[in-house]
Amino acid sequence: MNPILRASRTPSPKTLASSRASHSTLLQIRSMASSPAAAEATFKKIQIKRDDTVGLDVAEAQHLMDGLDWQGGVKDIQASVSWLKANGSKKVGVTGYCMGGDLSIASAVFLPEIDAAGPFYGVPSSELADPANANGPIQAHFGELDCFVGFSDVTAAKALEEKLKTSGVPFEVHIYPGCAHAFMNRSPEGIERRKSMGMNDEDEVAVELAWSHFTSWMTRYLS
Repeated sequence: MNPILRASRTPSPKTLASSRASHSTLLQIRSMASSPAAAEATFKKIQIKRDDTVGLDVAEAQHLMDGLDWQGGVKDIQASVSWLKANGSKKVGVTGYCMGGDLSIASAVFLPEIDAAGPFYGVPSSELADPANANGPIQAHFGELDCFVGFSDVTAAKALEEKLKTSGVPFEVHIYPGCAHAFMNRSPEGIERRKSMGMNDEDEVAVELAWSHFTSWMTRYLS
C-alpha cells in the first residue's frame, strides 16, 4: 500500500501537510480524510504538521497566501517523499486543496520522484512553476463557478490544460458544472463558511464524482 501526501500546513487525521491553508481548507481536509471514500481507498494517507496557522476569513487567508514560502513548501514535500521512499514506500502521490493544489502541481514539476499528483482548485503562478515542465501524471479538479481569477477559475483551469498538453505527461482536467471554489468541503463548518462567502452550491453528486476520479487516478499510478 503506497501513500498519498496531502499538501496543507494544517493538521488532519490521515494526511500529510506541508503548506499553509485557510480555516476553510483545514475543515475540508479533516472532512475528506474521514470520509467513507478515503477510508476505502487502497492507498495510505499520511500526515505531517509544520504549524497550526489558519485564516479565519478571506482577508487573512489572502494574507497567509501572499506570505507563504512556496519554495519552502515544495522542499517540505520533497523531504517527505524522500523519507517515505527510503522507508519502504515504492510510490508516493501528492494532493492538496487551494494552496495545496498549487503546491501539488509545483511538486509534480520539480520533483520527478513523485509518481502522481491530484490537485484541487489551485494553479501555481508562472514565478513558482510552469506546468508545461511537469514530470509526472496530474489530474486536476476545478469548479465551474470558481471566482478566484487566475488561480482556480475556469480560465486558469483551461490554461493549465493547455500547458499540460505540451508536457508529455498523462493528465486530466475536470471542471464540475455549477460548483464554486472549495466545493469538496462538505464539513458542516465548511458549508456554513462557504455560504458566508456567497458560495451556496451543494452538489453531492459532483463531490462523489470528483472522489471517484481521484481515487481511480491514484490507484492507477500508485499500484
